[in-house]
Order: sequence, then C-alpha cells, then structure tokens
Amino acid sequence: MPLPARPVWHDPPVNWIVWLGLAVLVTAAAAITGIKAKGTRPVASSRLMGVGRFILLLLVLVFAYFAFRARSGS
Repeated sequence: MPLPARPVWHDPPVNWIVWLGLAVLVTAAAAITGIKAKGTRPVASSRLMGVGRFILLLLVLVFAYFAFRARSGS
C-alpha cells in the first residue's frame, strides 16, 4: 500500500514573525529618518525624538551583544 503524499512545505512561506520583523524595520526607518504624514506636527528635531533614537541605538547594541554571545557559545 503506497504512503500518502506529503505536502511540499509545512509552514506558510511568510509567517507572522517575518511580518513582525518587517514592521519593526519599517517603523525604525521611519523613526530614524523623521518621516511624517502631511499636516502633522514636526517632531523629527525635538528632544523626545533624540531620546527615542538614543534608546533605539541602545537596544540595537544590546541585541547585537546577545547575538554575539549566542554565536560564540558562551
């Protein structure tokens, strides 16, 4: 008796974590460059945006450190 056919792929080609990562990248790019919609208040050069960019840089450094530690096996 022949075995049933297996599907070629089990997971969708783009799962939710890929979409979440893409949303994070787009949001980070918009925050860093200061893109804004028409008719909104300019916040790109405000002190709060500067603090937000600093926190974003700090998070990138922390995650890069974690990735380095995980890759080195320690």
